[in-house]
Amino acid sequence: MGYPSCVAATVSPPPNVVEPDIPPRNNPPRKISRRKLEAPPFFSLRRFAFRAVESSGLDRQCPGVYPLRADFMSVSTYAIPSPALQREVSRRRSFAIISHPDAGKTTLTEKFLLYGGALNLAGSVTARKNQRATTSDWMELEKQRGISVSSTVLQFEYKDCVVNILDTPGHKDFSEDTYRVLTAVDAAVMVVDAGKGIESQTRKLFEVCRRRGVPIFTFMNKMDRPARPSMDLLDELESVLGIHAYPVNWPLGDGPRFKGVYDREQKQVHLFQRTVHGAYRAPVAVTGIEDESVREAVEEGTYRQVCDELELLEGAGADFDLEKVLAGELTPVFFGSAANNFGVQLLLDRFLELSPSPLPRASADIMIDPASEEFSAFVFKIQANMNPKHRDRVAFVRIVSGKFERDMNVLNTRSGDRMRLGNSQRLFARERETVDAAYAGDVVGLVGNYDLLIGDTLASMPGVTFHEIPRFAPECFSYLHNKSTAKYKRFRDGLQQLLKEGVASEFQLLDTDGPQIPLLGAVGPLQFEVLQYRLEGEYAAETRIEQASWSIARWLKPKAGDPLAPEARPSLSLGAALARDSNGWLVVLLPSEWALKTFTDKNEDWIVSDQPFPPPMVEK
Repeated sequence: MGYPSCVAATVSPPPNVVEPDIPPRNNPPRKISRRKLEAPPFFSLRRFAFRAVESSGLDRQCPGVYPLRADFMSVSTYAIPSPALQREVSRRRSFAIISHPDAGKTTLTEKFLLYGGALNLAGSVTARKNQRATTSDWMELEKQRGISVSSTVLQFEYKDCVVNILDTPGHKDFSEDTYRVLTAVDAAVMVVDAGKGIESQTRKLFEVCRRRGVPIFTFMNKMDRPARPSMDLLDELESVLGIHAYPVNWPLGDGPRFKGVYDREQKQVHLFQRTVHGAYRAPVAVTGIEDESVREAVEEGTYRQVCDELELLEGAGADFDLEKVLAGELTPVFFGSAANNFGVQLLLDRFLELSPSPLPRASADIMIDPASEEFSAFVFKIQANMNPKHRDRVAFVRIVSGKFERDMNVLNTRSGDRMRLGNSQRLFARERETVDAAYAGDVVGLVGNYDLLIGDTLASMPGVTFHEIPRFAPECFSYLHNKSTAKYKRFRDGLQQLLKEGVASEFQLLDTDGPQIPLLGAVGPLQFEVLQYRLEGEYAAETRIEQASWSIARWLKPKAGDPLAPEARPSLSLGAALARDSNGWLVVLLPSEWALKTFTDKNEDWIVSDQPFPPPMVEK
């Protein structure tokens, strides 16, 4: 007999080592009951798995391959799915909506909530005086400008699925927040303005999804306005993004002539009617394309063109392949108008059928099964002051495996501290409700002063760490001045809180005299404006921004010696300055690419990285 399944799934015998047979149960030195072999309970299986390796002696022969008890128990149990949790995990769908600014991303989010039953009345991103604003744009600055500046988590149940939607900022200055959110999802809906096609930010976000292997579903939005030819839009997906496209439905005209879509799979036409401001579900009539009502609703020229295009797609278009969709090689394409609710329900229903439930994730050499009974999760976002009546702080946690239960105790693997997760809530933009239980794929908000940072891993056992969160080098720098010394405490407390959210990064300049004025770095200058606005609105601290001359940051380590030693200093080029980041790593700030090249040439004995180094490990 070979190893039990839990051992075989996580370790394999090293070369030239004979796999031992586990003896029958009547062998006195190693008694193993038949009951445990046939139907072992969960924790008995964990002890049995360890004992099988321990008794063989392989844990002593090959300690690097067969780990000691604590690590081995952690690995084996995280790899074993629980049938009891499998059904709940299979119901989960977690996805982000990505696009270039103004393509209709937040509007589509709002309409998903409308069709999912989470809203009775949908708002408008560009809300007029008597209209309601969108649910996901809850921040006052977002309502004023009509743009998303912060990612928002929204959850609702729809057709036996628990849907977690993460609405992301489209503006490039907030791309770091968007990239973090993409680590917490299992699929993405890419919104494309049908009148403009693929735009720059869409390409960047698509590449992030492709690198992570995230399945992408495409929604060609704003078909109620003059649009580019539908065939050209499909060609652009393949030529610009390099992904094959399969149109699930096909538009009947565009602009004022847009009357609905043809469902290629069901062979049915969906004719829509407009609603006032798109606030209610669009009435729809379903019929065949040869039906007389379709010919009456659609102009003769448009009808002939649609029939010709459908014939061309059937003969020369890409075939549908679900495996390629899940591998990110094929994108299902839907056409419609989010503002008028045309095609939104078709997209939502088909997306929930095709998109994946939570998949296993890697932690070092371990593959964490989402249906494992052992709990694991990671923090991907922190947001303060979502409720203006309370100075609270919410850490958004994506559950990777196991069952979350309120008041459970978990380990923060970064700090080594155990914490009780007592105040857990489900977020619906600014609205909240207490969460007593959640499963892999869900996003839970932990409210309170937990010592959590973006990227932290929470687990029920040690040895699990998720390196999911990307970090980016700032491209613009500014000093943040406090205008009122009387409000310095408010200024400092507010700044520290916003820095923990990842709004910006703080650097401490070395070799400077006098009081230290906070030096901040960000991907884009609009982040400074948001930070300044929130300091004044949420903490009553007025500030002044002074732009700094640097535009490049590089992290430094000597190739020999202690990288955190204060005496370790490189040679500086003209215009360069040394600083330390929040983790204590040495950073050089440079004004230009030429200065960077000069600095690199002068310091060949230093490691120069364009990516921040991870925080030093804390020993407990």
